[in-house]
Amino acid sequence: MRTLRAAARRAVPWKNGGGVTRGIAAHPEGAGTADFEWRVSLAEVGADGPFSGFPGVDRILTVVEGAGMDLTVDGQRRLVDERFVPQHFPGDAPTDCRLLAGPVVNFNVMFRRGRPAPAVAVVRGGLTVSGPALIVALDAPARVDGVRLGPYDAVLTGESAAVLRAEGHAAVVTLPPRQSGQEMSGI
Repeated sequence: MRTLRAAARRAVPWKNGGGVTRGIAAHPEGAGTADFEWRVSLAEVGADGPFSGFPGVDRILTVVEGAGMDLTVDGQRRLVDERFVPQHFPGDAPTDCRLLAGPVVNFNVMFRRGRPAPAVAVVRGGLTVSGPALIVALDAPARVDGVRLGPYDAVLTGESAAVLRAEGHAAVVTLPPRQSGQEMSGI
């Protein structure tokens, strides 16, 4: 199990320059926005505008701070106005965002289409998580096998089960099984 502290993350401009993202973890290790198999980050959206396009990539976006967004994804309106509810949509579909009432922070999972996909759940309370997984405390502290996590701190679990105890909401990203010799990286 590896702990990934929020304080160690740096803000990186979006691919289209419209906001910033703070990477939490990616596979393979050292992968950038062009060559990841999967990537997990927190995106800060401070203004209306388009999302960056990622050809061949799907997204699971979860609003974790703020009132939400009115999205237009590939011409279809999608109101995302409830926190902690994962929303799945194609990362290569033209997507425009209108903020409902000020800035938001999104928990964002992106993965290549056609490969094993991660699953995202937002949970409260206790849960035994079978690995490999990425667990991120969202709005309150959490503990994973005794490791204390503040908001936005994370742990990458191994193959064995880990026990999560969340005081608030925590995101559990069930990751595709690793192939022999492959490593996951904290960004």
